[in-house]
Amino acid sequence: MRVVIVGQGYVGLPLAVRAAQVGHTVVGFDVDDERIKRLAAGESYVDDVSSAELQEILDSGAFQPSSDPRSCAGFDVAVIAVPTPLREGTPDLAYIEESARTLARYLRPGATVALESTTYPGTTADLVAPLLEEGSGLIAGADFFLGYSPERIDPGNRQWNLVTTPKVVSGINEASLGRMQAFYGSVVEQTVPVSDCKVAELAKLLENTFRHVNIALVNELAVFAHDLGIDVWEAIEAASSKPFGYQKFVPGPGVGGHCLPIDPSYLSWRVQRTLGQSFRFVELANDINNHMPDYVVRRLVAALNRQRKAVNGSAVLLLGLAYKKNTGDARESPARRIASLLLDMGAEVRAADPHVVEDAHVDQRVVRVALTEEQIAAADAVVLLADHDAFDLDLVVRHARYVLDTRHRLTGPIVESL
Repeated sequence: MRVVIVGQGYVGLPLAVRAAQVGHTVVGFDVDDERIKRLAAGESYVDDVSSAELQEILDSGAFQPSSDPRSCAGFDVAVIAVPTPLREGTPDLAYIEESARTLARYLRPGATVALESTTYPGTTADLVAPLLEEGSGLIAGADFFLGYSPERIDPGNRQWNLVTTPKVVSGINEASLGRMQAFYGSVVEQTVPVSDCKVAELAKLLENTFRHVNIALVNELAVFAHDLGIDVWEAIEAASSKPFGYQKFVPGPGVGGHCLPIDPSYLSWRVQRTLGQSFRFVELANDINNHMPDYVVRRLVAALNRQRKAVNGSAVLLLGLAYKKNTGDARESPARRIASLLLDMGAEVRAADPHVVEDAHVDQRVVRVALTEEQIAAADAVVLLADHDAFDLDLVVRHARYVLDTRHRLTGPIVESL
Protein backbone atom coordinates (compact mmCIF):
# COMPACT_ATOMS: atom_id res chain seq x y z
CA MET A 1 0.00 0.00 0.00
CA ARG A 2 0.97 3.63 -0.37
CA VAL A 3 1.24 4.92 3.18
CA VAL A 4 1.65 8.49 4.41
CA ILE A 5 2.86 9.08 7.97
CA VAL A 6 2.23 12.67 9.03
CA GLY A 7 4.78 13.66 11.69
CA GLN A 8 8.30 12.24 11.75
CA GLY A 9 9.11 12.38 15.44
CA TYR A 10 9.49 9.71 18.12
CA VAL A 11 6.21 8.08 17.05
CA GLY A 12 5.94 8.70 13.33
CA LEU A 13 9.47 7.87 12.22
CA PRO A 14 9.67 4.36 13.73
CA LEU A 15 6.25 3.60 12.22
CA ALA A 16 7.33 4.91 8.81
CA VAL A 17 10.50 2.82 8.88
CA ARG A 18 8.69 -0.34 9.94
CA ALA A 19 5.97 0.13 7.30
CA ALA A 20 8.65 0.50 4.60
CA GLN A 21 10.53 -2.56 5.88
CA VAL A 22 7.47 -4.81 5.55
CA GLY A 23 6.82 -3.78 1.96
CA HIS A 24 4.69 -0.66 1.93
CA THR A 25 5.67 2.44 -0.05
CA VAL A 26 5.94 5.16 2.57
CA VAL A 27 5.98 8.95 2.55
CA GLY A 28 7.26 10.46 5.79
CA PHE A 29 5.65 13.90 5.80
CA ASP A 30 6.71 16.64 8.21
CA VAL A 31 6.48 20.42 8.04
CA ASP A 32 9.94 20.73 9.64
CA ASP A 33 12.29 21.21 6.67
CA GLU A 34 15.39 20.54 8.79
CA ARG A 35 14.04 17.16 9.87
CA ILE A 36 13.29 16.24 6.28
CA LYS A 37 16.80 17.22 5.18
CA ARG A 38 18.34 15.03 7.87
CA LEU A 39 16.11 12.10 6.94
CA ALA A 40 16.89 12.50 3.24
CA ALA A 41 20.60 12.39 4.13
CA GLY A 42 20.10 9.13 6.02
CA GLU A 43 20.56 10.72 9.45
CA SER A 44 18.27 9.49 12.20
CA TYR A 45 17.52 11.70 15.20
CA VAL A 46 15.37 9.10 16.97
CA ASP A 47 16.94 6.49 19.27
CA ASP A 48 14.71 3.66 18.07
CA VAL A 49 15.74 4.09 14.42
CA SER A 50 19.35 3.60 13.35
CA SER A 51 20.82 5.62 10.50
CA ALA A 52 21.70 2.30 8.82
CA GLU A 53 18.03 1.23 8.85
CA LEU A 54 17.03 4.60 7.48
CA GLN A 55 19.61 4.49 4.69
CA GLU A 56 18.51 1.01 3.67
CA ILE A 57 14.88 1.99 3.03
CA LEU A 58 15.99 5.21 1.34
CA ASP A 59 18.21 3.23 -1.04
CA SER A 60 15.39 0.77 -1.79
CA GLY A 61 13.02 3.59 -2.67
CA ALA A 62 10.48 2.40 -0.10
CA PHE A 63 10.74 5.58 1.99
CA GLN A 64 10.42 9.17 0.84
CA PRO A 65 10.78 11.97 3.41
CA SER A 66 8.99 15.13 2.32
CA SER A 67 7.77 18.53 3.52
CA ASP A 68 5.71 19.06 0.36
CA PRO A 69 1.98 18.42 1.01
CA ARG A 70 1.58 17.24 -2.58
CA SER A 71 3.61 14.14 -1.69
CA CYS A 72 0.57 12.97 0.31
CA ALA A 73 -1.46 12.43 -2.87
CA GLY A 74 -2.63 8.94 -3.73
CA PHE A 75 -2.40 7.39 -0.27
CA ASP A 76 -4.16 4.17 0.69
CA VAL A 77 -3.45 4.67 4.38
CA ALA A 78 -2.51 7.87 6.20
CA VAL A 79 -1.48 8.03 9.85
CA ILE A 80 -1.51 11.25 11.89
CA ALA A 81 1.28 11.11 14.48
CA VAL A 82 1.81 14.75 15.44
CA PRO A 83 2.36 16.47 18.81
CA THR A 84 -0.57 17.42 21.04
CA PRO A 85 0.86 19.91 23.54
CA LEU A 86 -0.89 21.71 26.37
CA ARG A 87 -1.21 25.49 26.18
CA GLU A 88 -1.89 26.96 29.63
CA GLY A 89 -3.60 23.74 30.70
CA THR A 90 -5.74 23.45 27.57
CA PRO A 91 -5.19 20.78 24.88
CA ASP A 92 -3.80 22.24 21.67
CA LEU A 93 -4.97 20.14 18.74
CA ALA A 94 -3.78 22.55 16.07
CA TYR A 95 -1.31 20.03 14.64
CA ILE A 96 -4.02 17.38 14.34
CA GLU A 97 -6.39 19.86 12.72
CA GLU A 98 -3.81 21.00 10.18
CA SER A 99 -2.87 17.41 9.39
CA ALA A 100 -6.51 16.48 8.80
CA ARG A 101 -7.01 19.46 6.50
CA THR A 102 -3.90 18.54 4.51
CA LEU A 103 -4.94 14.90 4.13
CA ALA A 104 -8.50 15.87 3.20
CA ARG A 105 -7.24 17.50 0.01
CA TYR A 106 -5.86 14.15 -1.15
CA LEU A 107 -8.42 11.79 0.39
CA ARG A 108 -9.84 9.24 -2.10
CA PRO A 109 -12.73 6.80 -1.80
CA GLY A 110 -11.61 3.61 -0.09
CA ALA A 111 -8.65 5.19 1.72
CA THR A 112 -8.04 4.86 5.47
CA VAL A 113 -6.98 7.56 7.93
CA ALA A 114 -5.65 6.61 11.37
CA LEU A 115 -5.03 8.96 14.28
CA GLU A 116 -2.25 8.02 16.73
CA SER A 117 -1.68 11.31 18.55
CA THR A 118 -2.66 11.21 22.22
CA THR A 119 -5.80 13.20 22.84
CA TYR A 120 -9.08 13.27 24.77
CA PRO A 121 -11.94 10.82 24.06
CA GLY A 122 -14.07 11.97 21.15
CA THR A 123 -11.36 13.61 19.07
CA THR A 124 -11.40 11.09 16.21
CA ALA A 125 -15.15 11.14 15.63
CA ASP A 126 -15.94 14.71 16.67
CA LEU A 127 -12.95 16.62 15.27
CA VAL A 128 -11.00 14.62 12.70
CA ALA A 129 -13.98 13.09 10.86
CA PRO A 130 -15.73 16.44 10.15
CA LEU A 131 -12.47 18.03 8.96
CA LEU A 132 -11.80 15.16 6.56
CA GLU A 133 -15.39 15.22 5.29
CA GLU A 134 -15.41 18.98 4.82
CA GLY A 135 -12.15 19.03 2.88
CA SER A 136 -12.87 16.00 0.70
CA GLY A 137 -16.60 15.94 0.18
CA LEU A 138 -16.56 12.26 1.23
CA ILE A 139 -18.44 10.59 4.08
CA ALA A 140 -16.52 8.95 6.92
CA GLY A 141 -17.35 5.28 7.33
CA ALA A 142 -19.04 5.09 3.94
CA ASP A 143 -16.64 6.60 1.40
CA PHE A 144 -13.47 6.37 3.47
CA PHE A 145 -12.39 4.65 6.68
CA LEU A 146 -11.27 6.24 9.94
CA GLY A 147 -9.93 4.95 13.22
CA TYR A 148 -7.78 5.55 16.27
CA SER A 149 -4.75 3.56 17.45
CA PRO A 150 -2.87 5.03 20.41
CA GLU A 151 0.91 5.06 20.19
CA ARG A 152 2.76 3.05 22.81
CA ILE A 153 6.33 4.06 22.00
CA ASP A 154 8.75 3.76 24.92
CA PRO A 155 12.00 5.33 23.68
CA GLY A 156 15.03 3.18 24.38
CA ASN A 157 13.06 0.07 25.37
CA ARG A 158 14.72 -2.84 23.54
CA GLN A 159 12.25 -5.49 24.69
CA TRP A 160 8.94 -3.73 24.05
CA ASN A 161 9.18 -1.78 20.84
CA LEU A 162 6.77 -0.82 18.06
CA VAL A 163 6.69 -4.37 16.68
CA THR A 164 6.45 -6.38 19.91
CA THR A 165 4.08 -4.14 21.89
CA PRO A 166 0.40 -5.07 21.36
CA LYS A 167 -1.37 -2.34 19.36
CA VAL A 168 -4.86 -1.19 20.33
CA VAL A 169 -6.94 -0.45 17.24
CA SER A 170 -10.41 0.99 16.76
CA GLY A 171 -12.66 2.34 14.02
CA ILE A 172 -15.70 4.57 13.71
CA ASN A 173 -17.56 1.52 12.34
CA GLU A 174 -16.90 -2.17 11.68
CA ALA A 175 -15.55 -1.56 8.19
CA SER A 176 -13.08 1.02 9.52
CA LEU A 177 -11.97 -1.33 12.28
CA GLY A 178 -11.28 -4.00 9.67
CA ARG A 179 -9.09 -1.64 7.66
CA MET A 180 -7.24 -0.56 10.80
CA GLN A 181 -6.55 -4.17 11.75
CA ALA A 182 -5.35 -4.96 8.24
CA PHE A 183 -2.81 -2.15 8.17
CA TYR A 184 -1.50 -2.41 11.71
CA GLY A 185 -1.51 -6.20 11.50
CA SER A 186 1.08 -5.85 8.75
CA VAL A 187 3.51 -3.89 10.94
CA VAL A 188 3.09 -5.24 14.50
CA GLU A 189 2.91 -8.72 15.99
CA GLN A 190 -0.45 -8.31 17.74
CA THR A 191 -3.44 -6.00 17.44
CA VAL A 192 -6.02 -5.50 20.19
CA PRO A 193 -9.34 -4.42 18.65
CA VAL A 194 -11.82 -2.45 20.75
CA SER A 195 -15.42 -1.52 20.02
CA ASP A 196 -15.17 2.25 19.71
CA CYS A 197 -12.63 5.03 19.13
CA LYS A 198 -13.51 6.63 22.47
CA VAL A 199 -12.55 3.38 24.23
CA ALA A 200 -9.15 3.39 22.52
CA GLU A 201 -8.63 7.09 23.28
CA LEU A 202 -9.50 6.52 26.94
CA ALA A 203 -7.29 3.42 27.13
CA LYS A 204 -4.24 5.49 26.20
CA LEU A 205 -5.00 8.09 28.85
CA LEU A 206 -5.67 5.37 31.43
CA GLU A 207 -2.26 3.77 30.81
CA ASN A 208 -0.41 7.02 31.37
CA THR A 209 -2.58 8.23 34.25
CA PHE A 210 -1.91 4.93 36.05
CA ARG A 211 1.84 5.49 35.81
CA HIS A 212 1.57 9.19 36.61
CA VAL A 213 -0.39 8.63 39.82
CA ASN A 214 1.83 5.81 41.08
CA ILE A 215 5.03 7.71 40.37
CA ALA A 216 3.57 10.68 42.26
CA LEU A 217 2.84 8.36 45.19
CA VAL A 218 6.43 7.16 45.52
CA ASN A 219 7.81 10.64 44.85
CA GLU A 220 5.86 12.10 47.75
CA LEU A 221 6.76 9.08 49.87
CA ALA A 222 10.45 9.70 49.11
CA VAL A 223 10.17 13.28 50.37
CA PHE A 224 8.51 12.24 53.63
CA ALA A 225 10.75 9.20 54.16
CA HIS A 226 13.85 11.37 53.90
CA ASP A 227 12.49 13.75 56.53
CA LEU A 228 11.62 10.77 58.74
CA GLY A 229 15.10 9.31 58.34
CA ILE A 230 13.88 6.17 56.52
CA ASP A 231 15.50 4.61 53.45
CA VAL A 232 12.60 4.70 50.98
CA TRP A 233 14.55 2.66 48.42
CA GLU A 234 15.00 -0.24 50.83
CA ALA A 235 11.31 -0.06 51.72
CA ILE A 236 10.35 -0.19 48.02
CA GLU A 237 12.55 -3.25 47.47
CA ALA A 238 11.01 -4.94 50.48
CA ALA A 239 7.48 -4.24 49.24
CA SER A 240 8.46 -5.55 45.79
CA SER A 241 9.07 -8.99 47.27
CA LYS A 242 5.30 -9.44 47.51
CA PRO A 243 4.30 -11.58 44.52
CA PHE A 244 0.75 -10.21 44.24
CA GLY A 245 -1.15 -6.97 44.76
CA TYR A 246 1.87 -4.71 44.27
CA GLN A 247 3.68 -3.18 41.28
CA LYS A 248 7.04 -1.51 41.72
CA PHE A 249 7.43 2.20 40.98
CA VAL A 250 10.47 4.23 42.02
CA PRO A 251 11.05 7.92 42.81
CA GLY A 252 12.92 10.27 40.51
CA PRO A 253 13.69 13.94 39.82
CA GLY A 254 10.35 14.44 38.07
CA VAL A 255 8.57 13.14 34.98
CA GLY A 256 9.23 13.96 31.34
CA GLY A 257 8.49 13.07 27.76
CA HIS A 258 5.03 13.63 26.36
CA CYS A 259 3.15 10.92 28.22
CA LEU A 260 3.24 11.75 31.92
CA PRO A 261 3.60 15.53 32.11
CA ILE A 262 0.88 16.11 29.48
CA ASP A 263 -1.37 13.17 28.63
CA PRO A 264 -3.22 12.74 31.98
CA SER A 265 -4.13 16.43 31.84
CA TYR A 266 -6.06 15.75 28.63
CA LEU A 267 -8.33 13.44 30.60
CA SER A 268 -8.63 15.90 33.47
CA TRP A 269 -9.49 18.70 31.04
CA ARG A 270 -12.13 16.56 29.29
CA VAL A 271 -13.78 15.56 32.58
CA GLN A 272 -13.85 19.18 33.77
CA ARG A 273 -15.21 20.54 30.50
CA THR A 274 -17.78 17.81 29.86
CA LEU A 275 -18.88 16.86 33.38
CA GLY A 276 -17.94 19.96 35.35
CA GLN A 277 -15.99 17.88 37.86
CA SER A 278 -12.33 17.74 38.91
CA PHE A 279 -10.22 14.66 38.29
CA ARG A 280 -8.55 14.94 41.67
CA PHE A 281 -6.06 12.09 41.28
CA VAL A 282 -4.60 13.66 38.13
CA GLU A 283 -4.44 17.13 39.60
CA LEU A 284 -2.73 15.87 42.76
CA ALA A 285 -0.25 13.81 40.74
CA ASN A 286 0.50 16.85 38.57
CA ASP A 287 1.20 18.94 41.66
CA ILE A 288 3.57 16.37 43.20
CA ASN A 289 5.49 15.41 40.05
CA ASN A 290 5.78 18.99 38.78
CA HIS A 291 7.47 20.02 42.03
CA MET A 292 10.04 17.22 42.19
CA PRO A 293 12.68 19.29 40.33
CA ASP A 294 12.24 21.98 42.98
CA TYR A 295 12.74 19.36 45.69
CA VAL A 296 15.93 18.13 44.02
CA VAL A 297 17.29 21.68 44.05
CA ARG A 298 16.35 22.13 47.70
CA ARG A 299 18.21 18.95 48.59
CA LEU A 300 21.25 20.15 46.66
CA VAL A 301 21.14 23.56 48.36
CA ALA A 302 21.01 21.87 51.76
CA ALA A 303 23.94 19.61 50.86
CA LEU A 304 26.09 22.58 49.74
CA ASN A 305 25.16 24.47 52.90
CA ARG A 306 26.45 21.59 54.99
CA GLN A 307 29.76 22.05 53.19
CA ARG A 308 29.63 25.79 53.94
CA LYS A 309 29.16 26.57 50.26
CA ALA A 310 26.61 28.82 48.60
CA VAL A 311 24.85 27.80 45.42
CA ASN A 312 25.91 31.15 43.98
CA GLY A 313 29.28 30.48 42.41
CA SER A 314 29.23 26.71 42.92
CA ALA A 315 30.00 24.43 39.97
CA VAL A 316 27.27 21.85 39.44
CA LEU A 317 27.57 18.97 36.98
CA LEU A 318 24.28 17.43 35.82
CA LEU A 319 24.47 13.89 34.49
CA GLY A 320 21.61 13.34 32.04
CA LEU A 321 19.43 15.85 30.23
CA ALA A 322 16.97 13.25 28.90
CA TYR A 323 13.90 12.40 30.94
CA LYS A 324 14.87 8.70 31.15
CA LYS A 325 17.91 6.47 30.73
CA ASN A 326 19.38 5.47 27.38
CA THR A 327 17.30 7.87 25.29
CA GLY A 328 17.89 11.27 23.71
CA ASP A 329 14.33 12.42 24.45
CA ALA A 330 14.56 15.64 26.47
CA ARG A 331 10.95 16.76 26.02
CA GLU A 332 9.56 18.11 29.31
CA SER A 333 12.63 16.70 31.06
CA PRO A 334 12.96 17.66 34.75
CA ALA A 335 16.62 18.39 34.03
CA ARG A 336 15.65 21.60 32.27
CA ARG A 337 13.87 23.08 35.28
CA ILE A 338 16.59 21.89 37.66
CA ALA A 339 19.23 23.58 35.49
CA SER A 340 17.23 26.78 35.19
CA LEU A 341 16.63 27.02 38.93
CA LEU A 342 20.33 26.51 39.68
CA LEU A 343 21.40 29.02 37.02
CA ASP A 344 18.98 31.61 38.39
CA MET A 345 20.56 31.08 41.83
CA GLY A 346 24.01 31.83 40.43
CA ALA A 347 25.40 28.33 39.98
CA GLU A 348 27.73 27.43 37.13
CA VAL A 349 25.86 24.57 35.50
CA ARG A 350 27.44 22.02 33.20
CA ALA A 351 25.73 18.94 31.81
CA ALA A 352 26.80 15.66 30.24
CA ASP A 353 24.48 13.59 28.08
CA PRO A 354 25.77 11.58 25.11
CA HIS A 355 22.23 10.84 23.87
CA VAL A 356 20.69 14.32 23.74
CA VAL A 357 21.96 15.92 20.54
CA GLU A 358 19.24 18.52 19.98
CA ASP A 359 19.37 21.56 22.26
CA ALA A 360 15.77 22.69 21.70
CA HIS A 361 14.67 21.32 25.10
CA VAL A 362 17.80 22.37 27.01
CA ASP A 363 18.41 25.73 28.72
CA GLN A 364 20.85 27.55 26.46
CA ARG A 365 22.85 28.77 29.47
CA VAL A 366 23.92 25.20 30.28
CA VAL A 367 27.45 24.31 29.18
CA ARG A 368 27.53 20.93 27.49
CA VAL A 369 30.55 18.78 28.43
CA ALA A 370 31.76 15.20 28.21
CA LEU A 371 31.86 13.10 31.37
CA THR A 372 35.57 13.14 32.26
CA GLU A 373 37.64 12.87 35.40
CA GLU A 374 38.49 16.57 35.09
CA GLN A 375 34.84 17.67 34.83
CA ILE A 376 33.84 15.53 37.79
CA ALA A 377 36.70 16.74 39.99
CA ALA A 378 36.01 20.39 39.10
CA ALA A 379 32.38 20.21 40.25
CA ASP A 380 31.33 21.13 43.76
CA ALA A 381 28.38 18.79 43.28
CA VAL A 382 27.32 16.15 40.76
CA VAL A 383 23.63 15.37 40.26
CA LEU A 384 22.68 12.09 38.57
CA LEU A 385 19.39 12.72 36.73
CA ALA A 386 19.38 10.05 33.99
CA ASP A 387 21.39 6.89 34.64
CA HIS A 388 22.51 6.20 31.07
CA ASP A 389 24.49 3.01 30.57
CA ALA A 390 27.08 5.13 28.75
CA PHE A 391 28.00 6.90 31.99
CA ASP A 392 31.02 5.56 33.88
CA LEU A 393 29.46 5.73 37.34
CA ASP A 394 32.53 4.25 39.03
CA LEU A 395 34.51 7.20 37.69
CA VAL A 396 31.97 9.54 39.25
CA VAL A 397 32.24 7.93 42.68
CA ARG A 398 36.05 7.98 42.58
CA HIS A 399 36.47 11.65 41.71
CA ALA A 400 33.35 13.54 42.84
CA ARG A 401 33.31 15.65 45.99
CA TYR A 402 29.56 15.15 46.47
CA VAL A 403 26.85 13.32 44.49
CA LEU A 404 23.10 13.68 44.73
CA ASP A 405 21.80 10.47 43.14
CA THR A 406 18.15 10.74 42.07
CA ARG A 407 18.15 7.23 40.53
CA HIS A 408 19.66 5.19 43.40
CA ARG A 409 22.53 3.83 41.34
CA LEU A 410 25.56 4.88 43.40
CA THR A 411 26.95 4.12 46.85
CA GLY A 412 29.73 5.64 48.91
CA PRO A 413 30.45 8.23 51.58
CA ILE A 414 30.08 11.13 49.15
CA VAL A 415 26.74 9.87 47.70
CA GLU A 416 23.29 10.91 48.91
CA SER A 417 20.19 9.30 47.38
CA LEU A 418 16.98 11.14 46.66
